[in-house]
Amino acid sequence: MIKIENVDTYGWQAAIRGMRNPKNSWDKSDSGESGIGYAVGDNDLKLMKTLAAAGTDHGKYLRMITVTADITAPLYWWKEYDTYKVGTVANSCSTMHKIQAKEFVLSDFSTDHLSETNLIILGFTIDALNNARLDFLDNQDKRDWWQMIQLLPASYNQRRTVQLNYAVLKNMYHSRQNHKLDEWREFCQWVKKLPYSELITG
Repeated sequence: MIKIENVDTYGWQAAIRGMRNPKNSWDKSDSGESGIGYAVGDNDLKLMKTLAAAGTDHGKYLRMITVTADITAPLYWWKEYDTYKVGTVANSCSTMHKIQAKEFVLSDFSTDHLSETNLIILGFTIDALNNARLDFLDNQDKRDWWQMIQLLPASYNQRRTVQLNYAVLKNMYHSRQNHKLDEWREFCQWVKKLPYSELITG
């Protein structure tokens, strides 16, 4: 399970100005504000596509197009996401500080591929987590906190607010579009819905 919300993209104007600096070709820029926000003109888009296809050095303007979003995904997906450290920022809901804040329920976990037998086993795990949670709330004994931290399954869904850019998304898209995890394939489908996503997907 992956959920992507509150998406915003910005930095288009600066990226286009910077893209045109090497050849002082600002007079050829045809982008600007429109009734629905900033619109990239045909001349600029053509140059953007050419530079993006020419490699990371020529396409470095992509680093200036910023994307922010709230992503909720299981810990096993975040573990792979965390390999992308350059050009990303993330602020997560803290399991260290807030793991005891609410009761654990089945919907807190990604379970779409679990068999009925393993759903029952996960149910037992959720019960154990909730017992440890209640013990911790009653006694504030760190040993009970450790039970939650070390028993928490990798299928637990965590929300993070992330900041990325088109350059890192291009790397992610081409590396993960055919990944065996559903979450990566869904992430790449979301990338294709971003404005002028062809700059990322080619």
